[in-house]
Amino acid sequence: MPNNPPGGLGHVPVAVYSCATTSTARSESEERGRYYADARHWHLAGVWSDSDPALPLAERPGWQAVTAALSAGMIRGVVVSGPAHVASDAAQFAALGVLLRDRGRFLADASDGTPARRTAGQVRRRRDIADAASGWFMQTETHEGGIS
Repeated sequence: MPNNPPGGLGHVPVAVYSCATTSTARSESEERGRYYADARHWHLAGVWSDSDPALPLAERPGWQAVTAALSAGMIRGVVVSGPAHVASDAAQFAALGVLLRDRGRFLADASDGTPARRTAGQVRRRRDIADAASGWFMQTETHEGGIS
């Protein structure tokens, strides 16, 4: 079993699962799940999706592949971009999480894991702050006026 340091960070194999009727929605869900896993340094072992949310979860081919990967030990957790991908309500989502947890696995909700959209100025400012903090800051711009 892979080491998992406190806080959930480390080499943990996970799958991203989504279920939506449109390919655009599935792609966005996949991106959000990938971002969430990457932010935690989890290893993405696979991405599965289904296109018919009306099917019961157990009958969806993508979910069946996820459960097979869980059973085989290929993955330790499943990342979804929102509870609606695997459950019809919060109680059902919680029950699925408990079921996986009882088997030594986990279910992660990445609905708050959307990639941050930053402007070029914000990216430059963050880079300047990081450079200054690391001691690599070199002031290339001069400010007009004297020091007050």
